[in-house]
Amino acid sequence: MAKKILAVLAAALVAFLVVVALQPGGYRVTRSTTVAAPPATLFAQVNELKNWEAWNPWGKIDPAMKMTYDGPPSGVGASYHWVGNSEVGEGKLTITRSVANESIGCRMDFVKPMAGISDAEFTFKPEGDQTTVTWTMTGTNNFIAKAFCLFMSMDKMVGGQFERGLANLKAGAEPAKP
Repeated sequence: MAKKILAVLAAALVAFLVVVALQPGGYRVTRSTTVAAPPATLFAQVNELKNWEAWNPWGKIDPAMKMTYDGPPSGVGASYHWVGNSEVGEGKLTITRSVANESIGCRMDFVKPMAGISDAEFTFKPEGDQTTVTWTMTGTNNFIAKAFCLFMSMDKMVGGQFERGLANLKAGAEPAKP
């Protein structure tokens, strides 16, 4: 009887490992919004990292989050390190690419709650007197991340925060309505 139980447990473990191994090797989360403001206004809000304090959704989750800045105040090389509660975690964001009024690329090095590296990109596409802002994050899934994604979707986990952040960015960039 014990051999049968062990055989079933071993088969279940092998099946689980195969399912995890077959999960996607990467993830992509993207959200967009249209803002009644020119690309230059939105670009300035994202390109200068201290401006993130006004619209960054994770800052709203943990108002006590500690942020330290390094490098230039904006553009390539600008970075900030954050340490927050268990929902915010710890990590570092660095601007790696900055094309005026068009796009900004960032590298995100996560320390907690799970170590990992992601790339983020903001694009600013003019459409008449409005701008479509798109926020995208991509990364690779190691074996542990693949197992985690069986139970929690990166899109569901991060997408809502992107939506809140873009709404905050929009509220701060659009002129007040009378």
